[in-house]
Amino acid sequence: MTYVIGKNCVDVMDRACVEECPVDCIYEGGRALYIHPDECVDCGACEPVCPVEAIYYEDDLPADEHGHLADNAAFFFDTLPGREAPLGSPGGAAKLGPVAADAPLVAAMVRQDQP
Repeated sequence: MTYVIGKNCVDVMDRACVEECPVDCIYEGGRALYIHPDECVDCGACEPVCPVEAIYYEDDLPADEHGHLADNAAFFFDTLPGREAPLGSPGGAAKLGPVAADAPLVAAMVRQDQP
């Protein structure tokens, strides 16, 4: 099981969760943040600090957010446009830095940060 970042984070990326995460498993994509399902220790520290309430425990995902579970995993385990190979398990977001790509569901969403 893992925590998942949903649609409210897209084009917002407040990063309060990144500061709170004790294992550095929240990675930055082009338009959203993603929690690595294998690196997350299910501590839940990220959830209460999210100002847009975008973080859910996998079992608590609302029905309209279920697509983000697979999309979150795709960010790490699929080869996305602009990347030559999947990220896999880099072992920490800070040393990797931002990734200029997003998983398919997020990439297809209409931008939320433009008038």
